[in-house]
Amino acid sequence: MGMLILGLMGFGAVSFTGSGTAVATVGDEEVSVNDYARALQQEQRALQAQTGQSFTVSQMIEFGMDRAILNRLVSVAAIDNEVKRIGVSTGDDNLLREISEIDAFQGIDGSFDRESYAFALQNAGLSEREFEADIRQETARTLVQGAVISGVKMPPMMQKTLLDYVGSRRSFSYVVLSANDVILPQVAPSDAELRQFYDDNIADFTLPETKSISYVQLSPEMVIDDIEIDEATIEALFNDRAEIYQLPERRLVERLVFGDQSAAETAKAQLDLGGTVFEALVADRGLALADIDMGDVTRQDLGDAAEGIFAAEAGSVVGPLPSNLGPALYRINGILDARTTALDDVRDELRRELAGDSARRLIEARSEDIEDLLAGGVTLEELADSDGLTFGQIDWTPQSEDGIAAYDGFRARAAAVTLEDFPTVDFLADGSLYALRLDEVLEPRPQPFDEAQDDLSTAWNADRIAKAVAAHAEDLKTKTTEAGAFPETATVAVEEGLTRTAYLDLTPANMMNEIFEMEVGDLRVVEGSENTVVVRLDETLPPAETDDLTTLANAIAQQLDQSLAQALFDAYANELLQQADPQVNPQTLAAVQANFH
Repeated sequence: MGMLILGLMGFGAVSFTGSGTAVATVGDEEVSVNDYARALQQEQRALQAQTGQSFTVSQMIEFGMDRAILNRLVSVAAIDNEVKRIGVSTGDDNLLREISEIDAFQGIDGSFDRESYAFALQNAGLSEREFEADIRQETARTLVQGAVISGVKMPPMMQKTLLDYVGSRRSFSYVVLSANDVILPQVAPSDAELRQFYDDNIADFTLPETKSISYVQLSPEMVIDDIEIDEATIEALFNDRAEIYQLPERRLVERLVFGDQSAAETAKAQLDLGGTVFEALVADRGLALADIDMGDVTRQDLGDAAEGIFAAEAGSVVGPLPSNLGPALYRINGILDARTTALDDVRDELRRELAGDSARRLIEARSEDIEDLLAGGVTLEELADSDGLTFGQIDWTPQSEDGIAAYDGFRARAAAVTLEDFPTVDFLADGSLYALRLDEVLEPRPQPFDEAQDDLSTAWNADRIAKAVAAHAEDLKTKTTEAGAFPETATVAVEEGLTRTAYLDLTPANMMNEIFEMEVGDLRVVEGSENTVVVRLDETLPPAETDDLTTLANAIAQQLDQSLAQALFDAYANELLQQADPQVNPQTLAAVQANFH
């Protein structure tokens, strides 16, 4: 009910007038024009909040949202019709309690405030009579719903079955085989063998749907050499980056602070006598080295301790020296010399950076003229000839990532473009301007045999190795079956008590699923994309009795009960809907949609 009030207040009331007062009748109940319009408006604004995009009513109708909204309102009306038929209602005392508990109607002290109540309903465009009638209906509806679903429990066997599936465990032994376990002579396939392999595996050599796209591009690099940057601007940027180009001498330092001078001196004496090490002193204070690391610091960063630290050698510990936290020992982990960069060393780099910014602004300024030319019928080819843009073509697929297809923006446009679209100006992440045109869509088709030679040779050789590994695995399985155990020469891995969700490195992705289909003592070959496994199931185990399993069992039971309750209520609501024989008024429905803003 609180959500109902917030919805009414947040989205406002919509009032429609006309010859029809209801968009649907359900028994003795009606879905009023205002109810439907309000629900449509709420859904529209909820979509906008979720997606950040505005949705028109026509778009919502196209997506079928109008029908979903109407179905929901009709279902509620069917329940209200049944509530009225069986005489379920709520008294005035219960109604007052329900209204008093709604936050929107409470004053500063948390109690019901009559003025807040009237003001909220006025803003929502509702009278007190209308709102209280809605609350009575909602409360009665909730009572009926509770009567249908209360006490619903799924049979315990269902919970046990699901828990056994999720928590049951297996112990097994396995041997991983790869291409390194087989020795094959180097053999070059003949043309006939390649042709046969090509025909047998034609799906692997079928090119995806391809878009032949023409495009023009104007990038900052294409105009950057034409842009003049004066020396003063370059020097100003160089001076602004003094902290990058003029680095003072620095030290990599760790600082261990003590409570007083005496404790610091004692620790330093222990270090000098070899009675301890710096790491031990840090650990004794309950700290880690990361806690005392100061990184690279300058003389200015170290204050009064700078002179002693900068005079020490790398690897030494100095102190006690002062710090803003108290006396401290400092370990010098590295010496970084001062670094001075001359303007001449970075002048070209700075000039290109400044010119790049100007080039992007120049391209943005030209975009409107180029857009006008395209709108006037100038082709991409003509644009490239007359305005200095580069012209290119690409056979684009979702897997394309070379050249201009490396840009996310281009890939998105290429994926969406159709033969009916006209070229329009857009920009890439680096500031480049581009426009594209779809020339042709090539349906999936076999890659020509002559063009697939490299891929064919690689695939043929991989297939040859895979067959050899599979044969080796079958041979190992046969020997293991005959001997009753894996051969002593095999590298056997043993796992105990794993569930079906366990992950084992270097094994096929479907191995655990296949293991759970096996009987104790079974041997099976499981092939994967990289490795093949010969596995033997050693033992089946029930779910482990752990706190996690108990939590999971409770969650499964709750979810099953909720699912059953929802299914029962849905069946009840559908039965009420059929009994009420709802009638929709298409003229009124269309009128609401046409006048909706």
